[in-house]
Amino acid sequence: MPNATRLFTSESVSEGHPDKVCDQISDAVLDAFIENDLKLGIADDSKVNARLGCETLCTTNKIVIAGEGRGQAPLFKKHGTHAVVNRELIAQIARDVVRDIGYDQDGFSYYGADIEVLLHGQSPDIAMGVDAKHKKGEEQEGAGDQGMMFGFACTESEIYEKGSFMPAPIYFAHKILKVLSERRRSQQLFDLQPDSKSQVTVQYIDGKPVGCTKVVVSTQHNARSRNGKKYTPNMVKDMIADTVVSALPEGWMPKKPSDFLVNPTGNFVVGGPDGDCGLTGRKIIVDTYGGYAPHGGGAFSGKDPTKVDRSAAYAARYLAKNVVAAGLAERCTIQLAYAIGVADPMSLLVDMHGTGVVDEKKVAKVLPEIFPLRPTSIRRALKLSRPIYRRTASYGHFGRPAEKDGGFSWEKTDLADALKRASR
Repeated sequence: MPNATRLFTSESVSEGHPDKVCDQISDAVLDAFIENDLKLGIADDSKVNARLGCETLCTTNKIVIAGEGRGQAPLFKKHGTHAVVNRELIAQIARDVVRDIGYDQDGFSYYGADIEVLLHGQSPDIAMGVDAKHKKGEEQEGAGDQGMMFGFACTESEIYEKGSFMPAPIYFAHKILKVLSERRRSQQLFDLQPDSKSQVTVQYIDGKPVGCTKVVVSTQHNARSRNGKKYTPNMVKDMIADTVVSALPEGWMPKKPSDFLVNPTGNFVVGGPDGDCGLTGRKIIVDTYGGYAPHGGGAFSGKDPTKVDRSAAYAARYLAKNVVAAGLAERCTIQLAYAIGVADPMSLLVDMHGTGVVDEKKVAKVLPEIFPLRPTSIRRALKLSRPIYRRTASYGHFGRPAEKDGGFSWEKTDLADALKRASR
């Protein structure tokens, strides 16, 4: 309903949320696998050796890391005739992540948590389907799994945050928590703890976002302030109000105090994995478009770039963003689908939601010509064989600036001019 007057709500969670702790551990392990291969000289932007499908679970002073992978020493070590995962090294990676997030609590601590590592070698059946095959004179890996992936972009938030091409509700839900985290880490908000959530309800008039009708923030905090006073929800609200206002466009904060809710349960001292069990891949809507656009169902974190759940979702976002940046549409959804072991996608759909200025079928024909959509081609073009993944595991995989070392490369708009020319 691009021209409707309506409300839409999205939520975000911070890097200290239990599920996001797990996502970051899984992606930190992936970064370690990739970085190790780069150091050994057996991988670069054109090839990748590491394989990983890593799931993490965390609860009160307990972290369990499980899954399958392939890597080199020192991440793997010899045990008789077999290579096994170096559990001590993997456990230390997890501790480093937890320490960086800021957990040093009785119920969850980087040094006190018991860590169990249950990673094992990759199935030879999966490896056989994924490893590079020669096709028409070039090497092409098969897709790491079957599935469907979506990418989305829109212009609605460009007036407020140029270059994001994201739906406003999820973009500003993320931004609130990022600013809170920055101020917690800098000791400006020293009584906050790592776990927090936000929820933003945006009002649309004639299809354009104009402000928030409700903002909800739940943030973990110390039981008492440094002067010994017990925290109440109103005290926490007063402490973070300016931060929340600073994260939103001018005039977007709800006018009525009752429409800004902080810690609605009344208390949030016990938090993080001590308060709730966390699991990798359980915040996929937070990771993408906040429910504003479809999601294929596959999680991203802990998966190496041969797994199209991740790499093809990045490619779909890249293409959708470039379609919109090229001025071909105000909104664009792209769907891809793959079969395990097969390089070429099963299907490609382009939907411009009635906002396109060119024929969707023509764009669907042009896109794979400009940007080949086989897994190897995606990985090489977006330079995904780099240790860039832990940073994606909180505050969304999309709507972030592309970085010099290749991080968030799928956010570039360098195909826009070529798309304009090819779609005439």
